[in-house]
Amino acid sequence: MKGRLTAQQISRHDFDAPGELVKWLGAVQAQDYAAAKWAVGLRLSGSSTDELIERAIDEGTILRTHALRWTWQFVSPVDIRWILALVAPRLVSRFGNRHRELELDATTFRKSNAVIEKALRNGQHLTRNELAERLTKARISPAGQRLAHILGRAELAGLICSGARRGKQSTYALLDARVPTIGKSLARDEALAKLAGLYFRSRGPATVADFAWWSGLAPAEARDGLEAAKARLVSEVVGGRTYYRGDRHDRRSTSGGVHLLPAFDEYLVAYRDRQTVLESRYVKSINAGGGMLGPSVVVGDRVVGTWRRELGRSTVTVEIRMFEKASATKQSAVATAARRYAAFLGRKAECRFY
Repeated sequence: MKGRLTAQQISRHDFDAPGELVKWLGAVQAQDYAAAKWAVGLRLSGSSTDELIERAIDEGTILRTHALRWTWQFVSPVDIRWILALVAPRLVSRFGNRHRELELDATTFRKSNAVIEKALRNGQHLTRNELAERLTKARISPAGQRLAHILGRAELAGLICSGARRGKQSTYALLDARVPTIGKSLARDEALAKLAGLYFRSRGPATVADFAWWSGLAPAEARDGLEAAKARLVSEVVGGRTYYRGDRHDRRSTSGGVHLLPAFDEYLVAYRDRQTVLESRYVKSINAGGGMLGPSVVVGDRVVGTWRRELGRSTVTVEIRMFEKASATKQSAVATAARRYAAFLGRKAECRFY
């Protein structure tokens, strides 16, 4: 689908700061931490590095939390509260049965939030295991999936978010400590309009069904958000479907190029219908099931292969599997994209085609 690479900042880079890029996108899928850092890095101008993204996370100019669809997301500090307020009620209701199965009720969540809040006072940043220990001492079991849901509910409540990394471990911190409360909250209709505007400007052309999928909103709410944002959008009908995009699209469009996109990249995960960029016969190569969405090779605006990495001491071996036999010219362009990824990691690239 022409225009998405530009809107998503993949083929054109208007930002050099990670926080500004995430603010443009509204939210970035971040369940695979290493992949999410590259998702941000590949969209920045200049020579972005893994360390640059890590520093932004440590400093809190990017926050990682459970938000849209109760999945990990990178979000901007200026947006996190209104986004959580918008999506949390539906998510809490959606997981009600699961919480009852785990014997997690309103009283338990209230007590666990109090324990977590106390543990993270005075600027403390604690790991998942450290918070589990505090809960256990308070006689709140974190066994099995209970801990994930206890922490997830605390995130949706706006109590906690990501803290600074401690070595290779993630930590949690109080949201109020990372982002002091400022300004007024948004009314629900304002938040719907704002989220729709963020989505279509940064991912258009897209349909209202795509927006509902990405946001996790009810279809009726997604339509309401689109209606409220339409004045800032343009539309076109393709194949009987109406697509919406930001009104700056034509002035900002650039050619597609060749890109190595990480697992769960927004170029795929942000749309309910991916057939516009990925042929149906290759879907299982990218999405083998179980909620996985693997790394992809994009040429022009089409997904044409997959890739994986193997880290060495000072190198990264990038193994490429093209769906169809590639010319020497195309292989050279893919190898150049692999070298860009290696530079992001501060390593030398070794590229292999299979």
